[in-house]
Amino acid sequence: MRNKIITSFFCLLLAVSTLAGLFMPDRYYSEREKRTLTQKPQFTVSDFISGKFADNLESYLTDQVPLRDDWVTMKTYLELAVGKRESGGVYICKDKYLMDKFTSYSKKQLTANASVLAELQKKLAAEGISMDTILVPVAAQVLTDKLPAYAPVADYAAILRVLTDAGVDTVDVFSALSAHNGENIYYRTDHHWTSLGAYYAYCAWRSVQPNAEEWTREVLCNDFRGTTWNKVPLPSVPAEEITAWYKHASRRVSYNSGQYETDSIYERKYLDGSDQYAVFLNSNQAQTVIEGSGKSGKLLLIKDSYGNTFAQFPVEDYAEVHVIDLRFFRSDVVEYAKENGITDTLVLYGTQNFVKDTNIKEVAKV
Repeated sequence: MRNKIITSFFCLLLAVSTLAGLFMPDRYYSEREKRTLTQKPQFTVSDFISGKFADNLESYLTDQVPLRDDWVTMKTYLELAVGKRESGGVYICKDKYLMDKFTSYSKKQLTANASVLAELQKKLAAEGISMDTILVPVAAQVLTDKLPAYAPVADYAAILRVLTDAGVDTVDVFSALSAHNGENIYYRTDHHWTSLGAYYAYCAWRSVQPNAEEWTREVLCNDFRGTTWNKVPLPSVPAEEITAWYKHASRRVSYNSGQYETDSIYERKYLDGSDQYAVFLNSNQAQTVIEGSGKSGKLLLIKDSYGNTFAQFPVEDYAEVHVIDLRFFRSDVVEYAKENGITDTLVLYGTQNFVKDTNIKEVAKV
């Protein structure tokens, strides 16, 4: 019954808004959702027959609803009022946490990605280069006490077992994070871990006891709201802090073979924009080289966006840290490691990203 009420209300709302939208200009980009909105589709006979035109038209009308962001907020509050604790693929959790729903994945893709990493590890070992892999569990897999009752979540241990069965050397960061699940290790409004969460994983990887007092911790901003809040924009969920951790504030950083060079891993220009998490390592770049504080050793960090926060820690250990993102990097990974004198490799991905990533096959290049 409650679903019928919500559906009826928003069908009426959509109809009224669509009519109003005929008199308003289309929007190209949504700052809140950080994506390009669907533009008016061009009619063709072939698209009409195939049904593609109808699908595109539906997406267009949905994206271009006037005051769309306000309707999303209203819809979320209505769902909460009738007892729902999940909206737009996000769990609305205790203690004002918003967590991405992660319940299923392609086992075929996961197995394929695990096989590629196993092969990469073998090739690097033949060159005398070690390799570890970290899969970062999503917040819903660690902060289970905050989830709504009976909310399902994918089994992290089962996912990691696919990698270990393939022969991939993995790091147990789940235990390290779970041991601190009462602390601020994940953002409430974003799918990423915080610097504190990344620090505990770093300590597990390096097999050292955490000692936060060794680090300078600087609050970069206190008005951050991330990706999960953009999906479920509840004003009652407060903005958060983004914090930098460092022992040396200044260091040389080169992006994409010298196309852009700077003296910090923190790109503060993003703090005044809509994508504040991009303050870490200038968002996602194909290739980055960071001058480290260590006297020897070079680390190759193969990562998704979880690695951007993580990178601020190993730069204190190595002489250099090379960071590559396979969504954009198209060179041979093993050859890159050999040419740049890499001694250690760390593959670090968010679990929800890893199980569906189709770019990991790039490391299989010969």
